[in-house]
Amino acid sequence: MNAKNMHGLTVREVAARQRRDGYNELPDREKRSIFGLVFSILTEPMIFLLLAVVVVYFLLGDRSEAIVLMVSVIVVVAIELYQDTKTEKALEALRSLASPNCEVVRGGKHVVIPSRELVVGDLVVVSEGGRVPADARLVDAYNLMADESILTGESVPVDKNATLAKDIRENHVYSGTMIVKGHAIAEVIAIGVATEMGKIGTSLNEIKPEKTLLQKEISKTVRIIAAIAIGLSVVLTILFWVLRGDLLHGFLAGLTLSIAVLPEEFPVVLTVFMALGAWRLAKNNVLSRRSQTIETLGSATVLCTDKTGTLTENRMTIVGITDRHGKVCKAGGQYDEVVTFGVLASQKNPFDPMEEAFISAVSDLNTIYGNMEIIKEYPLEDTSMSVGHVWANTEGVPKVLALKGAPEAVFDLCNLSKTDRSVLQAQVKAYAQEGLRVLGVARGRLTNRVEVSREKYAYDFLGLVALADPIRKEAASAVKLAHQAGIRVMMITGDYAETARRIGKEIGLRAGRVVTGEEFMRADEAMRDRIVQETEIYSRVAPGVKLEIVNALKRNGEVVAMTGDGVNDGPALKSAHIGIAMGKHGTDVAREASSIVLLDDNFVSIVKGVRTGRRIFANLQKTAMYILTVHIPIAVLSILPVLFGWPIILLPIHIVFFEFIIDPSCTLVFEGEPEDENTMRRPPRRLDAPLFSRRLVLQSVVQGGLVVVAIALIHGYMMYQGWTESRARAITFLLVVLTNVFLILAISGRRVILDTLRSRRPTPLAMVVIGVILVLFVVYSLPATRGLFKIEMLTVAEVGLTTLAAILTSSLVTPLRKILHTF
Repeated sequence: MNAKNMHGLTVREVAARQRRDGYNELPDREKRSIFGLVFSILTEPMIFLLLAVVVVYFLLGDRSEAIVLMVSVIVVVAIELYQDTKTEKALEALRSLASPNCEVVRGGKHVVIPSRELVVGDLVVVSEGGRVPADARLVDAYNLMADESILTGESVPVDKNATLAKDIRENHVYSGTMIVKGHAIAEVIAIGVATEMGKIGTSLNEIKPEKTLLQKEISKTVRIIAAIAIGLSVVLTILFWVLRGDLLHGFLAGLTLSIAVLPEEFPVVLTVFMALGAWRLAKNNVLSRRSQTIETLGSATVLCTDKTGTLTENRMTIVGITDRHGKVCKAGGQYDEVVTFGVLASQKNPFDPMEEAFISAVSDLNTIYGNMEIIKEYPLEDTSMSVGHVWANTEGVPKVLALKGAPEAVFDLCNLSKTDRSVLQAQVKAYAQEGLRVLGVARGRLTNRVEVSREKYAYDFLGLVALADPIRKEAASAVKLAHQAGIRVMMITGDYAETARRIGKEIGLRAGRVVTGEEFMRADEAMRDRIVQETEIYSRVAPGVKLEIVNALKRNGEVVAMTGDGVNDGPALKSAHIGIAMGKHGTDVAREASSIVLLDDNFVSIVKGVRTGRRIFANLQKTAMYILTVHIPIAVLSILPVLFGWPIILLPIHIVFFEFIIDPSCTLVFEGEPEDENTMRRPPRRLDAPLFSRRLVLQSVVQGGLVVVAIALIHGYMMYQGWTESRARAITFLLVVLTNVFLILAISGRRVILDTLRSRRPTPLAMVVIGVILVLFVVYSLPATRGLFKIEMLTVAEVGLTTLAAILTSSLVTPLRKILHTF
């Protein structure tokens, strides 16, 4: 592909066109306005109930309570707006990370930029496996085919060329279409809404949100609890009316119970946890493309990983060259000739790490290229595992034919004696046993014309090139950590068995048996299922074999994470429970088939992602337990006065106050908690394991019941002793609030508390606890707030005893949870 005279746009031209045309992107239809957000919040059941209470207070003539509750509604809306904004910022950051890049020629240089920064007139480089970032006219193309099914519905790829044609579509490529073969340089003619894709009004990013298992479970749980709340509220209203003859106050008591029981925090918590969880994953170089991924990550039982770039550094260097007779070459002479022809068989601006190794081995490329350009390419194909380039001078006269590829493929094209071939095969095996990649390099004998296929030429074998790709320093420790977490690691590579065995052994895999892709495909289904149970290293594996390995693992009940980077890896990535595409060296096809994109192509990041996924789910369970636990005493305290003839203990203002504690605790304290020490020592969670397990519900009910018993006994004692309504309410309200705070500490665990005490910066836990104490001080100190809450000022002794009672009650939670955990 001739790009010699292509200069591209200057920085000034790009800036001017960007000001004129804007960015290369389609409008985001999903982004809601501030008014839309406020309206959606105001239509939530909790807000409806609060507004109903406001109306009842006005009917009863309690204007001060009505005004305070209206202010509370405004505060609730403000908090939810803040949470939504925080979530949206996290998602926006993820979208910017997920934004695809493209290669352009600007100022005579090849540079990689975000696709949204393309402008009309840019020279964009498109190649196999990539999406076309904008509508463009082909300037130079080689062997180019595009899949335009997203635009035309036609599934058959279309041939493209840079020559003028009757059908304009033949020399144009279109935004969103996929290049399935070849490469080209094209001049951008339309961006954003001006593209064919934009005119149709289709957005590739517009994916209808699908409900995940967690969302379905939480929706079902909320519906069940809401139905219970409505039923109890109706019963309580009728009871109040029958026993006390006051329907309006009975209605108020029923509304209070509904507010107390309804766990409206759950959907909000899930949204915040998933959005911020995805952002935390991204900080570990794991970009989650689907929300189910976060749920699934903690359940992975098998990690299937490639070797190159994932377990290794993907930074090839030439470490040895052998001539056609098996003799090791040193710098100069034959060594330099092999390197020269290796360079000529590579792209000028290579993407492949092995081609980069040849380019970096030469100090002055101009001495090799001279005034030559590639006029014919013989690309890598399934039938020929080699790459060849015909180079010609400025007059178009062919001068050089260079070929490189898999040693066997190059041997077959060269005229080698049996002795030389046998010696070279032994050297290939020796290199492979050292964990080295091996390529053969040959010089073609040019004829009077450029042949259609590489097989038409005769070749002289020049030498074998051994390349090393160092294992990442942290790979072995990451594999060990995965094993500790009950996760098997399988290495699936296209390399030789000896190379795979050596590297597998070095990183801690079972290297006793290495199965080749051919062996695996020869086995029947039952044998394949047995192989994947026993074997951790697979060599000479083609992309199609990866899919069969995934299917065998799934038949065995494994939850599979699979890495891939090529066009042909798409089916395997899509079939795996967690498809992991490479962010640096992966194709768009692989990325779109995956649920995760590995931004740094590093195996260690996958293990970190698993750790983060487990942490998110564990914190979600803590939150669920906390929400269920704290709602039980609040709900029961709304019922007891009616049953026992006591004055109403908790009013709507008290319930709203509790919500101001519960919401920040869920979204600030629990979401940000670090994983516990045993996170990566536990076996993977079952894929179908519910959030609200029987154990979690039982623990919540027992913990909430414990708090209910303690508070009911204390309040009952005060009623028996004839305490005034406001004084008894003051102590009971304080007891509920403090027990709530100490429950946060009990559920968070000792480690979080110690980290909070040691931290020099204010932690979310510290902010919530200090905030609650300060607000309580204001509520109990000011006559106006005491009047609103219908409580009295307490003595220091009463506050101390109430605090002690809250500590004793919540301190029983941890040992009780440990006892219940054994069942």
